[in-house]
Amino acid sequence: MSADHHDAFVERQEGAWRVLPIEGRFELVYEDGNGAWSVRRLQARELKIGPGRVLVGGADRDRDGYRGFRADRIHRLTDRDTGERVERNILDWLTRRAEGTRRARAAALRKAAGIAARRAARTGDGSRAA
Repeated sequence: MSADHHDAFVERQEGAWRVLPIEGRFELVYEDGNGAWSVRRLQARELKIGPGRVLVGGADRDRDGYRGFRADRIHRLTDRDTGERVERNILDWLTRRAEGTRRARAAALRKAAGIAARRAARTGDGSRAA
């Protein structure tokens, strides 16, 4: 998927996974599968909700690549833009944040479609005005 398309998605289905957009710069205190704790800086892009698991994915600022983090292994999340710290109900917080991003993107797409339709109507035949 191209970066432009990825950044513009509102919601998609990938097999059994519902994928929602989420935006934010987060610092995570994360416990990996071996029990090792680390602090990770994430530029979040998507929240994947699937069978028995929820993952937050994005660019890991320290490891220079895309990573997915299981929400149930995040012990603390800090929004690096607002300073808000979340230590309880992290999954609920992530879901609310993703739903807000989804709604904002859907509204922006509706607005853009309305503007394009009005421009097309002004040309009289639906073709683009030069």
